[in-house]
Amino acid sequence: MAAADPVSRRIPLPTGLTYHALEWDAPSEHTVILLHGFLDHSWGWQPVADAGLGGRFHLVAPDMRGHGDSDRVGAGGYYYFADYLADLHELIDLVGRERVSLVGHSMGGNIAVYYSGTFPKRVHKLALLEALVPPHVTETNPERIASWIDAWRRTRARPQHSYATVDEAAARLVERDARLDPALALRLAAHGTIAGADGRLRFKHDPLHLTPGPYGIRADVARTFWARVACPTLIMEAAESEYGFGDSSARRPTVEGARREVVAAAGHMLLRHQPARVAELLADFLAP
Repeated sequence: MAAADPVSRRIPLPTGLTYHALEWDAPSEHTVILLHGFLDHSWGWQPVADAGLGGRFHLVAPDMRGHGDSDRVGAGGYYYFADYLADLHELIDLVGRERVSLVGHSMGGNIAVYYSGTFPKRVHKLALLEALVPPHVTETNPERIASWIDAWRRTRARPQHSYATVDEAAARLVERDARLDPALALRLAAHGTIAGADGRLRFKHDPLHLTPGPYGIRADVARTFWARVACPTLIMEAAESEYGFGDSSARRPTVEGARREVVAAAGHMLLRHQPARVAELLADFLAP
């Protein structure tokens, strides 16, 4: 049975931006914050909520800064990874109940584990879905800085790709993810696009996200955060991930005592491909 429809909220943060978040209320003092991945948005969690997670916990799925309906940083600003942690810290204060757990997919998983390592006493439980350190990260050096500045200039000058209809935008999502159900693609495209002055649709994420940042995420630095996680942790991997971990243990989160689960017949976007199985694993793990 599908969960009740979420409530859409606008939440001003002390960090200066207003966040959009979906909230599935429940008679529970356990708040579970669902963090989406790169270029995704909060509505991507609805299949998991509908598949059984909704109604069990107080669920809050924010659009991270520059994604979905949350504010962009604006002229002159950029997206640094630590900014997401600051936003999350304030969001927890504003929406969290007695216990707060974090569930993050991909980029959202990295935000969740970094936050849990920074503030280990604030997180009750932690679930990481396909959270891994990117391969072949270039060290910060003059060449990387020059590339970042050049990409920033080009992105601001280049018009964002647009689509005539929601169906056309949905087709683009399916083109990038062949496992994505077309009906779900339509719902995600409807929530994830906005019409411009010319009437054409554009995805809501800030195109600046597509530029290579000046600072890379390094495995040796990530390990210092992983080592400080103090709560029960679930690490969920997709059996057929396009970003498979393979034999490279350096890219896998290594949290002491973590439970590992592999989701069959799923790629990197496992919350779209197998929402019922993801909801089942999360409900079991998050239960008191």
